[in-house]
Amino acid sequence: MTLTHCDDSGAARMVDVSDKPVSQREARARAYVAMSAVTLEAVAENRMKKGDVLATARIAGIQAAKKCSDLIPLCHPLALSKVEINFELQPSSGRIRIESYCKLAGQTGVEMEALTAASVAALTIIDMCKAMDMAMEVTQLCLLEKSGGRRGHYQRGDDD
Repeated sequence: MTLTHCDDSGAARMVDVSDKPVSQREARARAYVAMSAVTLEAVAENRMKKGDVLATARIAGIQAAKKCSDLIPLCHPLALSKVEINFELQPSSGRIRIESYCKLAGQTGVEMEALTAASVAALTIIDMCKAMDMAMEVTQLCLLEKSGGRRGHYQRGDDD
């Protein structure tokens, strides 16, 4: 197996994508934030002292996708055409499901942008709720689906 992010001497490098064809690329990622029932209810009823948790987490996730190349050293800066962040409150499981979606027409994929968006949205939820619940945790961060590019379509089998 050839490592694409290392040169012949083993030094890290950014992959040259200039010869790759432009194609539509999309990716979806997921994360959960587990929390107490009381905290989840306060989020649902918009009663957190710091403000609207989900609106703020949505903006944070979008910004994170746009800044992915600033955070992950070998990622290419991308001109994203769409970033979407959605939430599902799951009281029976004591958690919030976060799903991110990123899209562009380009020469490299958007998987890392989708993963970064979901993770930063999750961290923002924790930041906004930590005064009420220090035991929250981010769980099950993963890529759900990606399309476009040389490797084509991928879909995770356990997408709930």
